[in-house]
Amino acid sequence: MYGPGGFYHRPEGPAGHFRTSVHASPLYARAVATLLTRVDAALGHPAELALLDIGAGRGELLTGVLDALTTPGQRGAGERSGAGAGDLVARLRPCAVERAQRPAGLDPRVEWRDDLPAPGSLTGLLIANEWLDNVPVDVVEVDPDGVPRQVRVAPDGTEELGDPVPPADAAWLADWWPWPRATETGPDSDPDPGWGTEPDPELGAAPDPGLDAEPGTAPVRDDGSGPRAEPGSRAEVGAPRDAAWARAVRTLHAGLAVAVDYAHTRASRPPYGTLTGFRDGREVRPVPDGSCDLTSHVALDACAAAGARAARAGTPVLHTQRDALRALGLTGRRPPLTRASTDPAGYLRALSLAGEAAELTDPAGLGDFRWLCQPVGPVAVADVLPLPLPLPIPPRDGSGPPRAS
Repeated sequence: MYGPGGFYHRPEGPAGHFRTSVHASPLYARAVATLLTRVDAALGHPAELALLDIGAGRGELLTGVLDALTTPGQRGAGERSGAGAGDLVARLRPCAVERAQRPAGLDPRVEWRDDLPAPGSLTGLLIANEWLDNVPVDVVEVDPDGVPRQVRVAPDGTEELGDPVPPADAAWLADWWPWPRATETGPDSDPDPGWGTEPDPELGAAPDPGLDAEPGTAPVRDDGSGPRAEPGSRAEVGAPRDAAWARAVRTLHAGLAVAVDYAHTRASRPPYGTLTGFRDGREVRPVPDGSCDLTSHVALDACAAAGARAARAGTPVLHTQRDALRALGLTGRRPPLTRASTDPAGYLRALSLAGEAAELTDPAGLGDFRWLCQPVGPVAVADVLPLPLPLPIPPRDGSGPPRAS
């Protein structure tokens, strides 16, 4: 997608093909500006405050945040400046990480680079909005004999099953992706239990290939003797995303790293995967020729565990975008009808913003995105996103939350 003539090098950019929260409304950038001021306060207003946008597209988010911070009355939803925050813009170091070329006319204050800064070099806020879903992953499918095999794809999108998964991928799948069980009538799996459901320990048991079996070639079983994994089941091996997120978190000396994406956890993996393509606002067949966006949902719980193992990273927290934006002051309340007679133009502007806020927080749409919040150093997530009930992150082995090493 970043090769010669690739999808992300097209002049229209991603916004020409699909809407992210950044493109949906300037309210999203205002909410990020509010979060930035809170992180700044939690860090004690450092001499230099970084705002790192990974997968920056054409710099729309950073442009919106700078506008929110410099336009009177635009910061968040009326967020008040704390002591020392008045010079935030002067202390701010906005940085975009994006492989596409720097767009013409971008604010000169924005640093543009094609790779992450050095580990431990930044203090501030890191945002990765719909970045991890584009980090490439291998797709695995269970063959008719119950053996998970790599899915090979030709440039025209034609697929075939290849070799059994290598040991490293098999280990990741055993930890993070329980296979649906095969029965006489099909997959014996409950409907999506949702994010608040504890993982089934039985589904999470490691496969028992037998003493004489070659690694990665034996049928996958739930407990070594139960039914095989359902043939045709698919998984997306998220190890590259885990590594990418851990590396991103390590760029922070102190602050907060936030990944925003459509996602799932171990308790609710999609049985046939999520790989798809997008072009011109429509979902299309995923063809790896640069003609379309290639994306799949993110196993954010696995990313959280990897981030928590990164240096100085604290306990990660998951929120829905709906809850996170509301905690940042985005309510979506309609203006009082009485304002229509006293201030018609202001009423229409407020009504339009309420509609945009409703789109960003819609639980059946953008509001169902997940925010993975990873603190580093003295920042506590509860101080900057004061929500009483974060979504649980199911641990890999059922013994407790992921811990920093």
